[in-house]
This record gives sequence, C-alpha cells and structure tokens, in this order.
Amino acid sequence: VQLQASGGGLVQPGGSLRLSCTASGNIFNINAMGWYRQAPGKQREMVARIAPAGRTNYADSVKGRLTISWDTPKNTVYLQMNSLEPEDTAVYYCSADVMRRTYWGQGTQVTVSS
Repeated sequence: VQLQASGGGLVQPGGSLRLSCTASGNIFNINAMGWYRQAPGKQREMVARIAPAGRTNYADSVKGRLTISWDTPKNTVYLQMNSLEPEDTAVYYCSADVMRRTYWGQGTQVTVSS
C-alpha cells in the first residue's frame, strides 16, 4: 500500500485546513485508516482513525474540531481541521492498517501561527 498525503500549510489560529491521503496498491485489505501527528520533541500520537464501515475515534484534544472521513470510491481519507490552535502544529501522517501491518504516508507539515 502506498499513501500520498497533501494539504498541509500555514494557518492562523482559528483557521481551517483539510488534509487528504490517497491510497494505492493493495487497498482491498485495508482494515482502517488514520491520521497521526508528531510535534517537535514529542512522540507520534493518534489524531483520528476510521474503519471502512465509518466508525471513527478521535484523540480527546481534537474532538469537536477535527473530522475524519473516507471516500471509498476515491480511496481517499480526509482530515477536516477547524478552529485550529497553535498546539495543533505538527507533521501529520496518514496511516493504513493492512492485516497486521501499518503503512505510513510521507507526512505533511501543519503550522498554526499568527
């Protein structure tokens, strides 16, 4: 499975961004997809995950502000990010779980700053 992420950038506090991640390759055995992030000096953390049936789970810090969705015909997962805060600044990685293996995209930088 190959994952191509896009959509990061610089945004002011309170602003919005939408990240996209398109999967290719052996996509038929994907069990779940997700978004993780890693800020400087911190460990990578889960932001949001989604299963093919649409079940989602979110980190407490992003509930109500970030929304994950999966366009299955396009093999693309989105992360709509609203009301962004400086604490959301990080490199965001998309992931795909296939059997017992997790695949990662290349990461996209999100910077929230005035």
